[in-house]
Amino acid sequence: MNTTYKIVIAGSGGIGRAVGLLIRELGDFEADLYMGDVNESHAADSVRWITDGSPSMPGTVLAFKMPDSGSDAILDAVLQDADIILDCLPGNQSLRMARLACRYHVHYANLTEYVHETREIIKIAEGMDKGFVLQTGLAPGFIDILGHWLYRRFCRLYDVNKVDSISLKVGALPQNSFPPHFYGFTWSSVGVATEYIKPAIVIRNFEKCTRPSLSERATVIIRGVTYEEDLTSGGSADLPDALAGKTRNLDYKTLRYPNHYAWIDRILSSVPFGEDSVRYLEKRIEEAIPFVEDDIVVIFASVQGRDKTGTLRLIEQSYYIEPLKVGSHYLRAIQATTAAPMAECARMLLHGRFSGVVLQSRIDPLEFMKGLFVSAVFKS
Repeated sequence: MNTTYKIVIAGSGGIGRAVGLLIRELGDFEADLYMGDVNESHAADSVRWITDGSPSMPGTVLAFKMPDSGSDAILDAVLQDADIILDCLPGNQSLRMARLACRYHVHYANLTEYVHETREIIKIAEGMDKGFVLQTGLAPGFIDILGHWLYRRFCRLYDVNKVDSISLKVGALPQNSFPPHFYGFTWSSVGVATEYIKPAIVIRNFEKCTRPSLSERATVIIRGVTYEEDLTSGGSADLPDALAGKTRNLDYKTLRYPNHYAWIDRILSSVPFGEDSVRYLEKRIEEAIPFVEDDIVVIFASVQGRDKTGTLRLIEQSYYIEPLKVGSHYLRAIQATTAAPMAECARMLLHGRFSGVVLQSRIDPLEFMKGLFVSAVFKS
């Protein structure tokens, strides 16, 4: 008997609507989508956008208005017989949505890079028989599963159980950049400010620890293009916990065009005493940096270590993702690369792969990388 899943997408912005589009156009299961947003017109626009054309899978797409906090009669009714919540809201809303998933006994997946909220969700979802897959986007998310995959491959190829380093790098970038900031927003400005300020979790000398973000800058060349990289918060997901003792060093770094980080340094050096650094930085960068549509996503992961003979070995994988067409629409690179991992995790949840809290190290990397949505976007 065919099953039609009821999928609630909380947040109808660029990523939420991209997740809905991927499920409708590329999915191998039937689904009714409920697109929610605090702005009712945004939800309605997302429905019109998703249904513009002839989707490959049947099912309805409906809009509903979400309350600013808690729940209300409309949201309660939507969640009553839902199968899953896909949380595409800002990270500060993730605890609220996870609690609602617990209350209504539904699967849950989110995108947030916020470390504190992730730890709290782990506590409240303890013992649940529904799956709670956390940090399912690009970084954290795809990059960590890719890194874990390469680590397992390295150990299998060279018959070892420890490596020297695991490097994870992602850049969501404009296709063109200009002084003084050499950047263009392709996703949340508060997300960028937060990842530049909050500490980064890394592995150093086989032990999990923290380092200040923007404290280990370097120049790298990926596919012949020069970038700057630096530590930022959130991108390493649970790999520092899962791989402590197995790699001497592990870190996640964000890629930017040269001179961007120097410009950020100058702003951070002028934060007034007593003012919140994240809010100050967010305001300053929003004043100067435009939001852009023409974007790219650059992804790089590598594992380095020695084989049984002592020979130094390196395996690596890189991606250069441009906007791509799905159905009758073009998705920006950041939309596609963030939405596809979430859609893949939703597919795993709906097919009964998981229960309880699931972080990146628990996801089978081969199944994920060869999955329907991920392989379509990343050509993996």
